[in-house]
Amino acid sequence: MAFHGRELRTTLTEDGTLTLSLEDVAVPAPGPDEIVVRVEAAPINPSDLGLLLGPADVRTMESAGTAERPVTTFRLPKAMLGGLRARVGQSLAVGNEGAGIVVAAGENAKALEGRRVGMVGGAMFADFRVLKAKEVLPLPDGATSAEGAAMFVNPLTTLGFLETMRMDGHKAIVHTAAASNLGQMLQKLCLADGVPLVNIVRSEQQAEILRKLGATHVLDSRAEDFRKKLADAVAETGATLAFDAIGGGDLGSTILQAMEQAANRNATEYSRYGSSVFKQLYVYGALDPSPSTLNRMTFGFQWSVSGWLLFNFLRRAGADANARMRQRILDELTTTFASRYTATIGLAEALQPEVLKIYERKATGEKYLIDPTRG
Repeated sequence: MAFHGRELRTTLTEDGTLTLSLEDVAVPAPGPDEIVVRVEAAPINPSDLGLLLGPADVRTMESAGTAERPVTTFRLPKAMLGGLRARVGQSLAVGNEGAGIVVAAGENAKALEGRRVGMVGGAMFADFRVLKAKEVLPLPDGATSAEGAAMFVNPLTTLGFLETMRMDGHKAIVHTAAASNLGQMLQKLCLADGVPLVNIVRSEQQAEILRKLGATHVLDSRAEDFRKKLADAVAETGATLAFDAIGGGDLGSTILQAMEQAANRNATEYSRYGSSVFKQLYVYGALDPSPSTLNRMTFGFQWSVSGWLLFNFLRRAGADANARMRQRILDELTTTFASRYTATIGLAEALQPEVLKIYERKATGEKYLIDPTRG
């Protein structure tokens, strides 16, 4: 059986024009070990926006095309093109993860035909997706596509944080942008596993979200006494590991400073090189695209700052850890790893200027779901 559908594409040209469009694609018949999935749900994650829009300024947005086939364009300053040279001229499909119904299967994958599955691997903002059977997970009976659409990126990231903590010999975590969907998952996971967690948010409203989940340490970075409370929380929990979703600015530096201050509370002698306690800051997001600032004279010499990327971690963790994490996600799909969505939109609707401006903000606690079957 042949299928035809739409696929959301992003294309950058040499003159700095970024174009978002829906392209008609022919879906190939599945190979012996492949399946064709009709996509019913795909979340818009910050990582998806990084590919979809890059550094585009939404103030330059222009809309054309029709309601069924919208075309949205942006202008990028030429100064930004240097770091994007590798993608110039390429029409790139978008969408890290999703869920849907298997509508066709190769001879070795017939058992999946008609099943609802969760999937990861890119190009999910589309009507159909062809994948290897081993690349999907059948959802539990009764689970909806919306419940399974975000079962990979955020759940695996939160589980990856805890695995990293254990592998690297830490015992507690500091997390920024903590009221996000991912942050709420992490809080529930840490409570279940008995891991102390220091949550950093930007408002009292966001703090209340986490307190309702049972969070003990929730700090508002805009409060006047934030730095003191952060040092106190780090001292109480013994946190020497932080995961930062913000990226830009000096918040990461402030966290390392708090860790150093907490370590020095128990110091018996002064060292001009700082404490001997090792402090690790992983940057895993870029909600703030500005440069990261480190005031290294405030946290001694025992520290490291590096990037943390989910797919790199999964390779490092190995097959056994991957299988264990995926099974836990299936077991706790509608509890620990449940995602809540601000709105569900159609594939064409995702390119409407008024809708795009809303989800592009990456506001804490707001998450949008694309359902291509809505049009």
